[in-house]
Amino acid sequence: MKKLLLTAVVAFTFFAAKSQNVQLHYDMGEDRGFFTSTVEMFKPDKWGTTFFFVDMDYGVNEDLEGVNLAYFEIARTFKLMDSPFSLHAEYNGGLFQVNPAITVNIENAWLGGIDYSWNAEDFSKGYSLKALYKNIQGKHDASFQFTAVWYYNFANSKMSFTGFFDYWREDRDLNFDGEMGEWVLLTEPQLWYNASKNLSIGTEIELSNNFIAEEFKVMPTAAVKWTF
Repeated sequence: MKKLLLTAVVAFTFFAAKSQNVQLHYDMGEDRGFFTSTVEMFKPDKWGTTFFFVDMDYGVNEDLEGVNLAYFEIARTFKLMDSPFSLHAEYNGGLFQVNPAITVNIENAWLGGIDYSWNAEDFSKGYSLKALYKNIQGKHDASFQFTAVWYYNFANSKMSFTGFFDYWREDRDLNFDGEMGEWVLLTEPQLWYNASKNLSIGTEIELSNNFIAEEFKVMPTAAVKWTF
């Protein structure tokens, strides 16, 4: 889940020129072995930036065919004059098929807050830090999330190291044992070899705690990406 190349906003740089892409990941984590597709767009304009992605998981287990998970995030920033700070607004939500008879909602979440971004003069690297209020429908009227997003292009832009780090407050009883986890950690660094201006081959490693399980999980993928 949440297989984005970048989860929110990353500067008017390498990604501004390469702002739409499609990714296909094969998840090699324990008890995983399924495909995830990602459609992603990042677009800057004179007022700020728009970013969204859609994740879909396929064939999560042998009893489920087709799309078993659909997850959507969209984020918008608004520049504060010529400063490195922006206002940030975001929505998250989706659906997950537990078995052929049961589909559950991934709770709608609305986020808002402040964004600070920095980029090197040659746009070879940069990062964005976000402090966000978070409303999770039916669960938390007032929670919060910290997000970091980064990119680093090296070896004459033949290699790219990108990713995000999220840490937020949410009660989750993933083992259904009455013991509630209160904090969620999720980070997904990606490493890409840019074989051409359109085709990239790489990997993503999802590291999480209290996200899909109460314990710490490490889930690598093998991936290809086509940039339009």
